[in-house]
Amino acid sequence: MGGRVAVLVSGAGTNLQALLDDPEISPHIHLVISDRPGVRALQRATEASVETMVMSPSEHDDRDAYSLTLRDALLGKDIDMVVNAGFMRILGPAFATAFEGRWLNVHPALLPAFPGAHAVSDALDWGAKVTGVTVHLVDEQVDHGPIVHQEAVQILEGDDLDSLEARIHEVEHRLLPQAVGLLLQGRLKVEGRLVLIQEARDA
Repeated sequence: MGGRVAVLVSGAGTNLQALLDDPEISPHIHLVISDRPGVRALQRATEASVETMVMSPSEHDDRDAYSLTLRDALLGKDIDMVVNAGFMRILGPAFATAFEGRWLNVHPALLPAFPGAHAVSDALDWGAKVTGVTVHLVDEQVDHGPIVHQEAVQILEGDDLDSLEARIHEVEHRLLPQAVGLLLQGRLKVEGRLVLIQEARDA
C-alpha cells in the first residue's frame, strides 16, 4: 500500500477527519489544501501534523490558471493521489489530466441524479424517496467520472436538510475511506465507465 495523498477541502472537514482517523490511510496523507482560509478542515489537518496550504481562487485570473497553480503545487510535493473532501471548486482539464485515475470525489447523491453543489436540498425539493452517496473518480466533467462506490439513503417523512445531511455524512465517512484505501492498494481498474475492484494482493 503506497502513495502520497493530498486532500482538497473547503469547509468543516468531516470527511477529511474520517480519512485521518483511518490507520491505513492517515500515514499517506501528506498535504491538505483549502480554497478558503480559517476553515475547520485546516485545523483538523494541523492537529494531525499534516502540512496545510491555502490557495484562493481570487488570486488567479481564471479557473484554468487556478487549476494549473494547484496542479503544480501538488506535483511539487510529489503527490500521487488527490481526494476531494468537501472541496467546492471545479478544476480545469489540466488538473484532471495530471491526476487521471488517481483523483477521487465524494458526492451526496446517487449520481447521475442530483449533480452539483446542492444535491441534498435538490433531492428534498424534488420529493425523492431515496438519495445516497457516490464516490467516483474525477474526470473533466462535473460529478461525472466512473463510480467506485454507491450506497442508498432513504429520505424519511419529515426529513429536513439537517437530518438528511446527517445520515448522508455517516455513509460518506464510511465509503470515502474504503475507496481511498482501494486506490492506495492499486485495486481499482477502470474499463470505460465501469470500475472493477480487484482482489487484494497477497502480502
